[in-house]
Parts: sequence; C-alpha cells; structure tokens
Amino acid sequence: MSDVSDHLTFIEEPGELRRPLIIMAFSGSNDETASATTGARYLSQLWSARTFASIDPEDFYHFGLSRPYVRFKPGSRSEREIIWPATEFSLTQAQELDRDVIVGVAIEPHLKWRTYCAAVLEVARRTGAALVLTLGALLGEVAHTRPVRLSGSAHDPELAARLGVRPTRYEGPTGIVGVLNLACREGGVATASLWANVPHYVSGIENPKAALALVRRVLTLLNAEADLSDLVEAAGQFEQNLNGIVSQNTKIAEYVAKLERKKPEEDEENEEDAEDGKQRDELPPSADLVAEIEQFLRQQRPENS
Repeated sequence: MSDVSDHLTFIEEPGELRRPLIIMAFSGSNDETASATTGARYLSQLWSARTFASIDPEDFYHFGLSRPYVRFKPGSRSEREIIWPATEFSLTQAQELDRDVIVGVAIEPHLKWRTYCAAVLEVARRTGAALVLTLGALLGEVAHTRPVRLSGSAHDPELAARLGVRPTRYEGPTGIVGVLNLACREGGVATASLWANVPHYVSGIENPKAALALVRRVLTLLNAEADLSDLVEAAGQFEQNLNGIVSQNTKIAEYVAKLERKKPEEDEENEEDAEDGKQRDELPPSADLVAEIEQFLRQQRPENS
C-alpha cells in the first residue's frame, strides 16, 4: 500500500480546531435521489465553508465510469480546464457553532477502498476529528406524503440516541460508507451513519425533502439552528408536484395510499433489511409507476423552465 500522504493535498493547514466533526457523503449507490450529497453540500454552504484539503482521484477512480469534465476557466471564453472527480474537504469555523465542521463530498470510488479510507483517516488525524458522520439515502417502500424516516447506526449508544437511530443487524454486501465506518472504528475514530429512506417510485429525480430531513438531524446533533427556508421551499414544491401527479393517476394514487396504510413496525422491519447502501432484493412491481411519473415530469419541465 502506498503512503496515504501521496494522495492527500492540504491547501492550508487546519491548525487547532474545536472538536471537529467530519461529515461525508458519496454519490452513487450510497445516495439514491442525491439526497445525502445535496444535504452535505447544503451544510457546507450554510456557514461559508472553505476548501482546505482534497484526495487526488488518480488511484481511486475509473475515469471511463466517472468521467472528468471540461469547462472554460472563470472569466475566460478561450482557456479550458479539466475538473476531475476529486474528494474535497471544506472547513466551517462559524462562531455560532460550538465545534468546527468538515464536509467531504465525493463520488463513490471504484478502486483501492482501503487506501482511500486510510486517506480519509489521515484527514481525521491531522484535524483531530472527534467523529466521522456519513450520510446516505436508500430506496424504500415509503410514501412521499409521510415524514422522511431516518435510520442508521452509531458506535456510541448516547450518540445513537441523539441521532435517533438504533444498532443495525445488517449483514451482506456494502458500499464505501460501510467500509469507511469500519475503518474509522478500527482506527480509533468514533463513527455514525444517517440514512434517509426515499420512495422507490421517484428514484429518478432529486429529493429535497429527504435532504432537508438529513440537514435538520445534523443540526440537532450540532445543537445549532439555521435558516433553511430555501430548502424548505424546495421540499414543499417537490411534494406538491408529486401530489399533482398522484391526483391525476388512479393507479399511482392507490399505490401511495397502500404505502400510507403501512404500520410503523413494518417500516422498522424494512430498515433491518437495508443498511450500508444495500437495497432490499425485491421492491414491489412498480416499474410502470416509475415510468408514468417520469413521463409526467418530462411533460411538465417545459412549463416550469
């Protein structure tokens, strides 16, 4: 294994931080409907975080699968630059918080997960991070009309209680989130994970309602308040749009009503079957519902654009 310092770049030394918390989210199978990465980015923007470190992508990504993209450099219409799928860490040292917050957002790496996790652990070591919290989103048999159900796990029982999660009994295939959580625990860094359960029948579009639920729970953990009005508005518009779709389609309305009648204990059983980004093997045969919803949304876009 190569030296992890070879993969890390520190734009600035973080210096002495106040009990820093690292929040990480990965797009891909760990983040259905982009709820976790949206929530993580939103948190980094709340207090004008600044990028201070990054993990070089060269050894961790298959660029044929996660392609870099080209753009014009800011202020230029002739000079281009390549944007690679790097992992960037931003730092918030807001006075209204009683601790500093580091946010890392990335695409789930394709290669060398152990080395990648060692690089994240090095960031935790260099900053003196007291906790690594991973965010995720998974597809579930839940109705969009219900409050977003959050699940997850935490190494410390008191922390689990503050996050409102309980220990998982999941065994099976996992994603980078599960590997990173275990690597952190083995490296002596406390960890927790927080997952939003999102309706499987709207898997093809971003879900700001789920992102809002994750952001609010993180703020609770931080004992902090913030103006979330723009995200609240986006979540409300999201639900209103879906309600409009449901009202126009009897088949979709019947299916959503069926989900609304599910008992809480049935939801808890489903949570046992889906953790660390692993979806249940079988979801209801609703491909036709997904197709109808996506077709409706495509028809609506010209009017809303």
